[in-house]
Amino acid sequence: MEKIRLGIIGVGQIGKYHLGTYAKLPGAEIVAACDIDEPELHRVAAEHKIPHVYTEFRKLLARDDIQAVDVCLHNNLHAPVTMAALRAGKHVYCEKPMAGTYVDAKAMYDTAEACGRKLNIQLATLFSKETKAARRLIEAGRLGHVYHARSSGYRRRGRPFVDGYGTAFFVQKPVAAGGALYDMGVYHIAQTLFLLGQPKVERISGKVYQETGMDARRREISHYDVEELGLGFVKCAGGLTIDVIEAWAIHLNRFEGSSIVGSAGGIRLDPFSFHTTLDDLEGDATFDLVQADWRWHQLVETEDAYDSPQAHWIAALQGRVPLWPCAAVALDTMLVSEGIYLSDRLGREVTADEVLKNSKSTAANV
Repeated sequence: MEKIRLGIIGVGQIGKYHLGTYAKLPGAEIVAACDIDEPELHRVAAEHKIPHVYTEFRKLLARDDIQAVDVCLHNNLHAPVTMAALRAGKHVYCEKPMAGTYVDAKAMYDTAEACGRKLNIQLATLFSKETKAARRLIEAGRLGHVYHARSSGYRRRGRPFVDGYGTAFFVQKPVAAGGALYDMGVYHIAQTLFLLGQPKVERISGKVYQETGMDARRREISHYDVEELGLGFVKCAGGLTIDVIEAWAIHLNRFEGSSIVGSAGGIRLDPFSFHTTLDDLEGDATFDLVQADWRWHQLVETEDAYDSPQAHWIAALQGRVPLWPCAAVALDTMLVSEGIYLSDRLGREVTADEVLKNSKSTAANV
């Protein structure tokens, strides 16, 4: 297949990770890279043998030999850079979360539609072995009527910068827009919505906290003003409900993993297990997902296109497989996350329409 020629915008922590993944994909060729940190840009370009470098992203977008770009910037930069790339005729793969607010994410989605370009968001959990297995069980009807799900994520002490890794930008609203919900919650909420078939979100209630102690100096110099714990309850069309708990820091041991329950069975995603009743006997089953994944790769010609979000992105651009609705799932995830923030601010349950009405752009000027 023809290689997809890419430009990457941002070569920080996430950009380096993306470059490492592209290096393993024979269908991807990184033509150009951009970052405002010029010394680091040149170092990374040399390491990955990227021939062209820029400190101004619009100059990279002006290249007519690039089909797509990968946006690896801080959250409030996602919308303006993505939309500029789409308008320049490029397909766009963007790091999660989709944007800083729902209204910015919706603008990205609408711009992709208007420009006739593909937009994909980095939602790694959609391509995990657990998600693939759960999807098979759900589509086979093993759960019966699905009525509730839990989106769960846990770190004991894993706040960026203040707990020892990453930069302070991850914990500042003007840059990151949110904390635990935007950093890790995105993965679990999106995975849940995807497995539920993208239900229509109707009402959201939630609360966020920042209570756990931290190093006093790091607190002062980081200007930490985002949540470390996010809680939510989501009501969807048809009576389906979702509860959300996402922790960056909490004085508890490991949470149980995300789950989906139905009238005939239930799934725990981490560690993966299936629960049901057979002939009045309660049963709990585990599966060899590694062996199953190996077999799928032998039997399904395009199975490699679902190994990771970037593998899927390249395969979709090559025309090997249809692009999954990752952008639509990411947009719904933004609705849930911002609904939790709005509910916390107002002290009551909010409707999806209220989230749309109250969402204000936090997109940076570029």
